[in-house]
Amino acid sequence: MSSARFNTLFLADSYKISHHLQYPPDTTTIFSYFESRGGKWDRTVFFGLQYILKKYLCGVVVTKEMIDEAEVFFKEHFGSNIFNRSGWEHILSKHGGKLPVRIRAVPEGTIVNTRNVLFTVENTDPQVAWLTNYLETVLVEAWYPITVATNSWACKQLIIQYMERTADTLDKVPFMLHDFGYRGVSSVESAGIGGAAHLVNFLGTDTLAGILVAKESYGAGMAGFSIPATEHSTMTTWGREGEREAIR
Repeated sequence: MSSARFNTLFLADSYKISHHLQYPPDTTTIFSYFESRGGKWDRTVFFGLQYILKKYLCGVVVTKEMIDEAEVFFKEHFGSNIFNRSGWEHILSKHGGKLPVRIRAVPEGTIVNTRNVLFTVENTDPQVAWLTNYLETVLVEAWYPITVATNSWACKQLIIQYMERTADTLDKVPFMLHDFGYRGVSSVESAGIGGAAHLVNFLGTDTLAGILVAKESYGAGMAGFSIPATEHSTMTTWGREGEREAIR
């Protein structure tokens, strides 16, 4: 890579690189929307877009070095020169490397019925209508935090349902589904995004990365809580004879 920042031009599926050649030549505006088409749940908890925008799409995210790198890469990747260099250079020269798109969304944490718009994307420069759907790939990554937040919310509704039948208070519900998912995901970033999504509904977590994402991307204070606890290694090292001493 040409810099520590991931090349913005690579935040797309390969086939999208050629789409600037496929739109009608007089296309000036493309308006796209993102929705949940339905599935296991009839409602969706919207969460995670702000993290994606802040990390990948805000500010100056296109440079000459990125364009040069992408041109070489895509020529080798496709075996021909279909790269839209002039389009990206237009973004660099006219907009200073900032992306001319408008993204509107429902407030994060909102519970939305399926088959409703969650966010929209449109280009604001008629010269780069192709940019709207070029960004689809990275924006669709919002499905992961949305899925975690929605499943977590559904679990919370089930907990509340039985608590209302068996308990005098719902005060402890925020701590009744504790997140220990840090070790079960593919990366630290996944732990952060998914862990933050869980914190939309609950306060108990051992996934420190999730708390940090909530703090850094959403301005949250201490969004999750835990307690000192044992594990197998801290208990078994005492041996059978030391069990009593271990728990003192």
